[in-house]
Amino acid sequence: MAGKNQGIDLSEPWRDFAKVRGERRPSNSSRSHRISRILKRALDIIVAASLLFLLAPLLLSVAIIVTLSEGGPVFNCHIRVGYKGREFNCLEFRTVRADATPNPHVTVVGDILRRSSLDKLPQLINVLFGRMSLVGPRAVTREELQRYGEHAYAYMSVRPGLTGLWQTAGLGETSHRNNISLDIEYLSNWTLVWDFVIMAKTITALLSRHALLPRLDS
Repeated sequence: MAGKNQGIDLSEPWRDFAKVRGERRPSNSSRSHRISRILKRALDIIVAASLLFLLAPLLLSVAIIVTLSEGGPVFNCHIRVGYKGREFNCLEFRTVRADATPNPHVTVVGDILRRSSLDKLPQLINVLFGRMSLVGPRAVTREELQRYGEHAYAYMSVRPGLTGLWQTAGLGETSHRNNISLDIEYLSNWTLVWDFVIMAKTITALLSRHALLPRLDS
């Protein structure tokens, strides 16, 4: 398991990782990998643009509901580490009360948005602009990245995902330690086909009945 990340330059570590990865791959395998990466980015752009267009009425409706239910801002912006170690604003619909408290209270609307993952839809904007991908490791903070140890280099060689292994394993309800393990597994064994499998599993999970029902526990 990854330990603490000591002595790693977080400014441009992607160069070192890309060099090592290229040395380990046969030339034909490396070329195929680069083509798959290009196709992955093309898919991100096409799907994100299409979904933003098709879901525009839903996005607008959710924005209005969030505003009317509690007032305050429509979005929350979280600083996360992305491709090549660059930080970016990860967008989400606001799911907690607008008043600033040490332990923000999740609203009724916010609870539904979280369990249905509708709160993540604004991240399609991040995907479209190249800050995220449809599928990838979790979007983490710079502090969380230290826990990836030597795998932090691999993490910053890709774009964090709107969904990923961490999402399909119990719809994001696994422990933090297991989430890191799932990210590392994805980074170590990535293929374009695997991305399609993860997207299919994500859609199946989101359409399941339990994701849309109100929470019954107290």
